[in-house]
Order: sequence, then C-alpha cells, then structure tokens
Amino acid sequence: MRILVCVKRVPAPGARIVLTEDGQAVDTKLLSFAVSPHEECAVEEGVRLAEERDGSATVLTLGAPEAEEQLRSALAVGAHRAVLIPTDGSDWDPISTATAITSTIRELETDGGFDLILFGNESADAGGYQVGVRVAHSLGRPIVSGIKGIEVSDGSATLRRETPAGSEIYQVPLPAVVAVKEGINLPRYPTLKGRLGAKKIEVEVFQQERVGSGQQMVRLITPAQEVSETTILADASAVADLLEDLQVVK
Repeated sequence: MRILVCVKRVPAPGARIVLTEDGQAVDTKLLSFAVSPHEECAVEEGVRLAEERDGSATVLTLGAPEAEEQLRSALAVGAHRAVLIPTDGSDWDPISTATAITSTIRELETDGGFDLILFGNESADAGGYQVGVRVAHSLGRPIVSGIKGIEVSDGSATLRRETPAGSEIYQVPLPAVVAVKEGINLPRYPTLKGRLGAKKIEVEVFQQERVGSGQQMVRLITPAQEVSETTILADASAVADLLEDLQVVK
C-alpha cells in the first residue's frame, strides 16, 4: 500500500505572532516552527497504515528550504520518502498550492499510484480547509474531511467522522483523499535511531511554477490581544485566619 501525507511548516502553536512593519508577512526572526497538529496526526496515521499493510509512506510539503526540517521529523517517525516543493518562503494561496501539489503527485505516480493521500483537516496558520479538497477534485478522487478513524480493506477505506449527534461512517473506494483531525491517534516521538536514520535519507526536490490564481493579499492583521485580570479577594493574613478557623492549619 502506498500512502502520501501532505504537511505544512507553520509557526509553533501558541507562539506570539508578530507582523512585519508593512503587514505583508509574519516576522519569523524569533519564531520556532512545527508541523500543523492535524498534519502531525496525519503523518502518524500514514506510518501506522504503511506498517500494518507492508506499505510505504511518503511525506510532501511546499515551502521554503527550511521546511526540510519538518520532512526529516516525519522521516524520523517512520516515513520512507520525503518530497519538497521549494518556494521563496512567501505564502502561496490555496489555488497555487493545490496546483503545485497536484502536479507533483502526478509526477510521483508515474512509477505507481498512491492508494491513500492524507491531509490535515486544516493548517494551523491559514485554516483555509481548501487544499485537500482542491487536490482531490483535480485528481478526480473522492475526499472526506474531518476524519477521526480510518480502516482500510481490499480496495476501500472505512472512515469515521465524529459529530455532536454521534458518528458518521463513510466507505470510499481507493484511491482516495482523506483529511484527518487531531485526535485520530497519538503521534509517536522520534527515537534517536529514527533521527539518525532520517539524516541519511535524501529529500527529493520537485520544482513547480507558481500558478496565478487571481487572488492577492492586501495585508495581514493580528487579532486583538486578550488581557486577563486577577482579582485579590483577601490578603495573606486573612486567608491564614480563615484556614485556622476551618481547622485546616493550626
């Protein structure tokens, strides 16, 4: 079984985002980076399925050369092959991104198709929910999003999506595209042996032209900072007296 997992390099969740003065980009000087949480689970699921079915897992990303770090993290937990679509580091819109990924998938599939292509349900930074759907549509394959359970049998995949009313079960023929949510599994930590092995694997580079989409970013805006306040109801001596009255302390 051949599995492809598409991931994205994003600022580490919880990091304070600072914009450049012109509002056109995120100031990355003091930021650390990671794979989106949903996509981290997608990597784990791809590796798990490859192990269960004696297959292979390929991880792919579009981004700056520094995104090789995230690809090697995926290799360290069991992915077999890594593919980078290099950019100059600027943000690509969903249409351009999906077009480049689709073209690369078609090149990768000349020596055999992927049975399953996994995406995170949405990226941690843009949260557009679009790239996986666009890639699936371009490839003419079924897609189901919001998935928290995958079981593969001969020629099909059974997918579980959780809803407020219970679970929805989908069965789709392979090859298919699936967008998974955080919580579908517990991602493993890379071992020292895995990290050393990942350094020996060559990251393959596939150049793709950026296709114009008609979309243009005006500027980025950060949300207003939420300020929390603490109200002191009593001083320390009053608390001590209360605890003594309750015979908690003497």
